[in-house]
Amino acid sequence: MGASNIQAKDLQARGLTVAGWLGGLVILAISLGLSLGLTQPANAQGAVRSVHGDWQIRCDTPPGAQAEQCALIQSVVAEDRSNAGLTVIVLKTADQKSRLMRVVAPLGVLLPSGLGLKLDNQDVGRAGFVRCLPNGCVAEVVMDDKLLGQLKNAKTATFIIFETPEEGIGFPLSLNGLAEGYDKLP
Repeated sequence: MGASNIQAKDLQARGLTVAGWLGGLVILAISLGLSLGLTQPANAQGAVRSVHGDWQIRCDTPPGAQAEQCALIQSVVAEDRSNAGLTVIVLKTADQKSRLMRVVAPLGVLLPSGLGLKLDNQDVGRAGFVRCLPNGCVAEVVMDDKLLGQLKNAKTATFIIFETPEEGIGFPLSLNGLAEGYDKLP
């Protein structure tokens, strides 16, 4: 797969800022109760605010936060491996200045290969993993207008993780309701 880095320059330029947000966003994901087991996709326990197609807006107030935080979430299982789950979290930062997509992949992924994304069978690129937690490894991308537009307009999305450099596992993600759900995010 000849993919390029998703917004590599943007992520490098904002590396310290993204790293700073990561801590708070990990708290959001944990407070929403995301638990990745290898036998099932993540189950978020935060309050479901609304459902938009195959996406849910879930909200919770993380410990120490002054306000409720919400995220657009979908969990999927690989087409060819029912024991591998992936959770995609889309959110706006508390200051409303950035939009993030965080993907929690199962433990055991090949970290240097990153997380691949195809939209309508076209390579969009790869994002690096930024951290592994006890329940999965996290890849994160700051979404610019172009990527957000591609996600809102695409018909199909496939996230790809690698167990070896040659073996990718595809996770088909429904985009049904993503545009509507994103527009409803507080």
